[in-house]
Amino acid sequence: MSDYPDLLYHVESGIATITLNRPDRLNAITMAMLTSLSGALREADQDTDVRVIVLTGAGRGFCAGLDIKDVVSGTGIGADGAGLATARFDLAGSPPVVLHTTDKPVICALNGAAAGYGMDIALGCDIRIASREAKLAAVFTKRGILPESGGSWLLPRLIGWAKAAEVAFRGLTLSAQESLELGLVNRVVEPDELMPVTMEMATEIAANAPLAVQATKRMMRLGLEETFEANVHHVFLQLLPLFQTEDFREGMRSFLEKRPARFQGR
Repeated sequence: MSDYPDLLYHVESGIATITLNRPDRLNAITMAMLTSLSGALREADQDTDVRVIVLTGAGRGFCAGLDIKDVVSGTGIGADGAGLATARFDLAGSPPVVLHTTDKPVICALNGAAAGYGMDIALGCDIRIASREAKLAAVFTKRGILPESGGSWLLPRLIGWAKAAEVAFRGLTLSAQESLELGLVNRVVEPDELMPVTMEMATEIAANAPLAVQATKRMMRLGLEETFEANVHHVFLQLLPLFQTEDFREGMRSFLEKRPARFQGR
């Protein structure tokens, strides 16, 4: 298990918990944290002992976005403006892309405010459970930028074009309840219930056949860009190898024997 700058990484009972760990800065993102987050997500995705990933933040915030103090001082992300303008971008290893292509289910335990980049990362997770004190702050246009880390792709798909346009163009900050009503979070719970509820859901998912869960996520993701007919054919090709797994046979046996299944991921 690796150590990461400004992140906590812990695996237990098939669940990898990744905690953004700069509570004094509301977990604002630095260059080092970008590398750490991508690395932690990849480690969890490649670890056969991990079945579910939980992403959360330390302290009272989830992620305040890019570290504004670093940006303004000229030492943070975007410091070399001219260089960025002419650079050949290779974003395959960036956290939003790594998160999007991760096959393990990712649950965001939204413990506090998620602003800017932090909102994009939260939206990139598969499921979001929010503390009643959490907020989603689409403040990009108020800072002279756009939702650069997946938000401009994710938001219209999650809530539809018109609602996404209002949230993004106005730069709205949404309460946990407003986020629930829009469909941006799955549940809203009291702060002290956030991690217990998140872990209960993660444990439930982890008890299912991991290869089947990962294939389901993969097909759902690819289905966003496929025709119905193409996806049906694609899913069938994913189904054939699952029929050959021990987990498939265990699923059938456990059903007939009326007992919980014991899946091994093979």
